[in-house]
Amino acid sequence: MNDIWWQTAGEGNTHLVLLHGWGLNAEVWDCIVPQLSAHFTLHRVDLPGFGRSRGFGAMALEAMAERVLEKAPPKAIWLGWSLGGLVASQIALSAPERVEALVTVASSPCFAARDGWPGIKPEALAGFQRQLSEDFQKTVERFLALQTLGTESARQDARKLKSAVLALPMPPEAVLNGGLEILKTADLREPLRALEVPFLRIYGYLDGLVPRKIALLLDELWPNSRSLILDKAAHAPFVSHPEAFCETLLALKPQAKKSGPQPA
Repeated sequence: MNDIWWQTAGEGNTHLVLLHGWGLNAEVWDCIVPQLSAHFTLHRVDLPGFGRSRGFGAMALEAMAERVLEKAPPKAIWLGWSLGGLVASQIALSAPERVEALVTVASSPCFAARDGWPGIKPEALAGFQRQLSEDFQKTVERFLALQTLGTESARQDARKLKSAVLALPMPPEAVLNGGLEILKTADLREPLRALEVPFLRIYGYLDGLVPRKIALLLDELWPNSRSLILDKAAHAPFVSHPEAFCETLLALKPQAKKSGPQPA
């Protein structure tokens, strides 16, 4: 049976699980581990097929969420970035009793643009899928470069993301393609309307993959959730603005059992 790579650090009373985005692995969180592990019991995970979680093929969103949940603590704050935000959201939907609070970062319940809904054009995602068969390492690097465009530290941030990718073997093409398929087809907008666990959404004002207008649309669609837009951040706010990002998470920790996360 294939196993998921899972690392735990810190001794805080509150468990915090971090789920990375497409093409990456848990190394991407290195820049904020010292700050967060001083306050939380921190769990870093390589999603199935990514990083050190080898031996998995392409998986549907529900199956990926189920496998991750198998190794999780009984209850935790679940934080998911980009694709990881969809996995964390699916866990909150399928096992809300296991979720102290849900935090999505630069994520969308529906990444693909649709009528009246901003997002990545489906043909762009399909193009990435085609390019994977030609040169998947170059395709991943191109996707990473898009995540930092516009920030004052764009080149430095892109290097950090690339370093996380290169720290471990590249995921198999089938796994990368499966992740893009999730981004292209998943739509959790309606299911998440009924979510009752505390829910915080963090966005980057300059994000070119998850448009900031999504935050306003979801403020109306999900009135029980809260949003925070970091002004000078793009798709990886924890890389470009680690201090502000961690302050936001630390602010929600003492309130997680009472009234839920509050924006900083």
